[in-house]
Amino acid sequence: MGTLKEVKCGETVTVSKINGSGAIKKRIMDMGITKGVDIFVRKVAPLGDPVEITVRGYELSLRKADAEMIEVQ
Repeated sequence: MGTLKEVKCGETVTVSKINGSGAIKKRIMDMGITKGVDIFVRKVAPLGDPVEITVRGYELSLRKADAEMIEVQ
């Protein structure tokens, strides 16, 4: 499908892959975003940054650059 950055408000997607390496990838995974987890996009700011999501039962805000690293389907 694409990246989390491209998902519209109100959609639910499943993580297929996390791009990036090192500390950035580890930080994303520490927030609970791992392969196979469902993500509901709650809000997207007018300029696209940040993206507010619900993952594993809690709300989380991601920068546009971080959302771009998360491939979803």
